[in-house]
Amino acid sequence: MKGARKFSEYLKKELGQEEFKKAFDEEEVYANVAIQIARLRQKKGYTQEDLAKMLLTTQQTVSRLEDAKNTSLSIATLIKLAQAFHKNLRIRFV
Repeated sequence: MKGARKFSEYLKKELGQEEFKKAFDEEEVYANVAIQIARLRQKKGYTQEDLAKMLLTTQQTVSRLEDAKNTSLSIATLIKLAQAFHKNLRIRFV
């Protein structure tokens, strides 16, 4: 618990710095999108290969879509994913 508290204090301090906060917020967007894709796929009971077939792509591409380090997502890809999951896509600036 002590280590978590130290990290929490460190993070709070760093988030006060504009450049760090900007980078942190950007990474959070990519991570959230990747997590949502993986969770939706799993909830639908699709394998990465199943989803790849629906998207007319490869399993490796789906794996990259579920990778928080992937910064090359396009709106067109997100629309295709939404269609495959039978979901609406909403992008908002908050």
